[in-house]
Amino acid sequence: MSVETTPRSAPAARPHRQAGKATGAWADGDRTPLNPNEEFKQADDGLNVRARIEQVYAKQGFDSIPGDDLRGRMRWWGLYTQRKPGIDGGQTATLDPADLDDQYFMLRVRSDGGALSTEQLRAVAGISTEFARDTADISDRQNIQLHWIRIEDVPEIWDRLEAVGLTTAEACGDTPRVILGSPVAGIAADEVVDGTPAVREILERHIGSPEFSNLPRKFKTAISGSPSLDVAHEVNDISFVGVRHPDFGPGFDVWVGGGLSTNPMFAQRLGAWVSLEEVPEVWKGVVSIFRDHGYRRLRNRARLKFLMADWGPERFRDVLEKEYLGRALVDGPAPQAPPEHRRDHVGVHPQQDGRFWVGVAPVAGRVSGTTLDAVAELARRHGSGRVRLTAQQKLLVLDVPRSEVADLTDGLEALGLPSAPSEWRRGVMACTGIEFCKLALVETKARARTVVAELERRLPDFDAPFSIHVNGCPNSCARTQVADVGLKGMVQKGDDGELVEVFQVHLGGSLGSDPALARKTRALKVRAEDLPDYVERLAGRYLDQREPGEAFASWARRADEEDLR
Repeated sequence: MSVETTPRSAPAARPHRQAGKATGAWADGDRTPLNPNEEFKQADDGLNVRARIEQVYAKQGFDSIPGDDLRGRMRWWGLYTQRKPGIDGGQTATLDPADLDDQYFMLRVRSDGGALSTEQLRAVAGISTEFARDTADISDRQNIQLHWIRIEDVPEIWDRLEAVGLTTAEACGDTPRVILGSPVAGIAADEVVDGTPAVREILERHIGSPEFSNLPRKFKTAISGSPSLDVAHEVNDISFVGVRHPDFGPGFDVWVGGGLSTNPMFAQRLGAWVSLEEVPEVWKGVVSIFRDHGYRRLRNRARLKFLMADWGPERFRDVLEKEYLGRALVDGPAPQAPPEHRRDHVGVHPQQDGRFWVGVAPVAGRVSGTTLDAVAELARRHGSGRVRLTAQQKLLVLDVPRSEVADLTDGLEALGLPSAPSEWRRGVMACTGIEFCKLALVETKARARTVVAELERRLPDFDAPFSIHVNGCPNSCARTQVADVGLKGMVQKGDDGELVEVFQVHLGGSLGSDPALARKTRALKVRAEDLPDYVERLAGRYLDQREPGEAFASWARRADEEDLR
């Protein structure tokens, strides 16, 4: 069975380009900037801000940083100002950005493919405990994010990261972001092809280069040869998905133009097969199309998905082949439906070499520097010193001999990282939320932990996969629209006139063999404190009404609206 080219419930490709209006695309021949972001990018490449950080801002302090660098170019080096404490969600959209800025930063550390050595993990852990108040979050982009970073400490942090082969270059900004990769690349027995060499080549050739440091918007990449489809390929700008060609053998199927946020669209297949060796070249061609033809007039219409919606996969492939590659690509098959096992790699699993990997589930990716340091020691003691992060905010320790598995799982459990978590813990993801994010309206990480703990108490034996994705705003950083239960945070006035945190509920979203965007019922919103009651009620109805083997997402799509309330 092949995965459908157009997933069920995916929005139909529809034209967004307005006839007669300039799009800002460079290929149109006019590079006049049409919004403030394009103006500051044209004035100075975002990569150039590093020298000013090291030579000026780190010495003169936060108040020396001008706005275009503070809220613009510093993102090119993984730095965002974090939210000033005490500002409620009702003020997120009303205050001037300067009034939301705290004098501390979130710092995003690239870990492409989710791959880290114990030396690298220890370096991140040490930075967390020394400079970031022991904070650390594993994101669904396989990054580690730190908070409470002072500008004065950034040069020292960069030195420590780069000494172990890590970087924050282009971790944010209108650039090629961290490359998602299968966290079991090179070790899984059922792997179609190991994409690691392509990830490395793209990093070495293109990340941190001015060639692609001024894109219309962010550009997200995923490369995985795992048949479990473990990198959310449907919602990336470009994905290379492992397939076996009947004539040419293992390689990749190319998907382009995915993304969620306020205009969710699934990526579309180009129908092309590429070998492992061709991936960097094809990646460069697609990024170049985005750079040259992408829309730069409106920020909310600048992602590659809007160009793909206008062009369609046939035209996109034609331009790629004729104008950027200079050759035709081989037609190829779609990925096969994933096997029955889960895509997050949690648990104890055999590797192809006879050893094991152990996957554990932090609650919504929240860890700490202290915890990461302890994980690094456990990985050194019981494995080979290799750790991987997943696109589901999970963590894996690789290369564990059978004789060491029990001691490792016991050690991880003692850190609050179970390898056999409840379905509630295993299925939850959350974005940063109002604790640190200037775009957020509500709390997310702590809310996720509270909901998980309460559901574990009430429904300890619940044994069906059940994903809950908690998002603090409409931007869907936690992939709200493709969860069993997607929760989009907002604020509204309560009966007493005071603002209360509520969540708009999305139900029945999924990726993989049955991809579909979640269903929204009429005005279904749940107060934050009522979430455990709501999910308990919903889960009970699912258990009562499901058909044998029916997943929650399938049930939620067919259930009566009254049963979803």
